[in-house]
Amino acid sequence: MKAHKIEQAPIPMRKVGPVKIIGPEVNDELWMPLATYESPLWPSVGRGARVTKLAGGIHCTVVDERMSRSIVVQADNASVLANVWQQVSQQIDRINEEVVSKTSRFARLIDIHPQFVGNLLYLRLEYLTGDASGHNMVTLASEHVQTWLLTEHPSLKYVSISANYCTDKKVSAVNGILGRGKNVVAEVTIPRELVERRLKSTPEKIVDLHIKKNLIGTNLAGGLRSANAHAANMLLAFYLATGQDAANIVEGSQCIVHCEVVAGDLYFSVSMPNLIVGSVGNGKGIDFVERNLAELGCKENREPGANARRLAVICACSVLCGELSLMAAQTNPGELMQSHVNMERG
Repeated sequence: MKAHKIEQAPIPMRKVGPVKIIGPEVNDELWMPLATYESPLWPSVGRGARVTKLAGGIHCTVVDERMSRSIVVQADNASVLANVWQQVSQQIDRINEEVVSKTSRFARLIDIHPQFVGNLLYLRLEYLTGDASGHNMVTLASEHVQTWLLTEHPSLKYVSISANYCTDKKVSAVNGILGRGKNVVAEVTIPRELVERRLKSTPEKIVDLHIKKNLIGTNLAGGLRSANAHAANMLLAFYLATGQDAANIVEGSQCIVHCEVVAGDLYFSVSMPNLIVGSVGNGKGIDFVERNLAELGCKENREPGANARRLAVICACSVLCGELSLMAAQTNPGELMQSHVNMERG
């Protein structure tokens, strides 16, 4: 069978902003690179960036970070598994020292979550991975942990190195509950006058639409731990522009928008528990990716993990800007579709 050469798939990319970000990871004004075929996304996110900057900036908090891989083993019965888990749950420090540290300078096991199904034991292993998103890092570490486990407990049998309790590139409740990648909250309070003048809406209209669209509509559709308008749009564009594994927008788009009227102004936030991004590793060697990461300040000589947290914060801000702008547009009949007709059918 003939091998085909590797070719490039060009995707239009623009930088939008500047966005003003406030917080320990980022305290700066930046232009956000977005690679997309959906051209109205650029002016929409740009509008959100301008409005939030005029409002004083977006406050961002990295609530947690961890990357997961799950393994599954089997025994004759659940009693054997319960005894194994009782021992393993007390040995995280030993596993780190004897197993995980031998696989990577940066991987560190921080928690293990078990699930028992008959004679099967699922273990969700959660790690810190430095500035890498950590897919390969945690898989390698988990493979060695599983080998150690089977050696220490001969009553166990190997089933799989990836058990879907991770959960990688699939919609699940567990990722939203336990987190996978960076857990980031981005929030801003926008004065009423700015909402009316720049977004052509009101705080009340945006909150009302959020309830009826993002909350009730998503619930009717059977959405899982999601309440957003189009978070996946910004995630995909940002992931492609910064060399991320684009398939991780599946879990990443489990984003919850929360907004309310506070003293007449609009409080608007996005909570994103599953942002899987890294500033080093696979996909980062391409010239435009390295250039974008450098311009975002994510290639600096910082403590391990700081560049990846910075990148996650900027990513969350791109989502907030896009969510805010679209929600405002949808409070006005015809505005959303007119922008697509003007830009994509011209």
